[in-house]
Amino acid sequence: MADPSRPDGLVHFGRITGLFGVQGWVKVFSHARPRETIIDFSPWLVKTTGDWREMMVEAGRAQGKGVVVKLTGVDDRDQASLLIGADIAIKFSQLPPPSKGEYYWAQLVGLEVVNLAGERLGKVERLFETGANDVLVVCNGKERWLPVTAQVIREVDLEAGVIRVDWDADF
Repeated sequence: MADPSRPDGLVHFGRITGLFGVQGWVKVFSHARPRETIIDFSPWLVKTTGDWREMMVEAGRAQGKGVVVKLTGVDDRDQASLLIGADIAIKFSQLPPPSKGEYYWAQLVGLEVVNLAGERLGKVERLFETGANDVLVVCNGKERWLPVTAQVIREVDLEAGVIRVDWDADF
């Protein structure tokens, strides 16, 4: 997807958080679910010193609560250390199309949220997971947390940039 809400068409996918061994492997915090599927997407765009740089995934695997990855051309600990803290993104077009009625979080961020009475509740700023369901964080002067359930989310219209919800504006 050239994500309509993101002019760069990129989906933030994780971050390089540390070093693993001495042969250029890095530790990665992955936003993918399951987390190790981040290694299935290559090339990555890695943001270092303000610029995005395309890098190929050579190898990787789940390691503890994270993922470890070997990037092509990063062959020692010194080279890998320059990547610590770098953001990882992929082009939206690299993602498989979602199933009917499903959406990537990146598609929802920035959409206008309107209740069934036509009242504007704000824009989706971000989403997060809870044990029970995902939550939309909607901002318009105040922050609202709306559960992502069929009872609350009534319609997602990507073309119009609107999510219609069954939610009281005073709540």
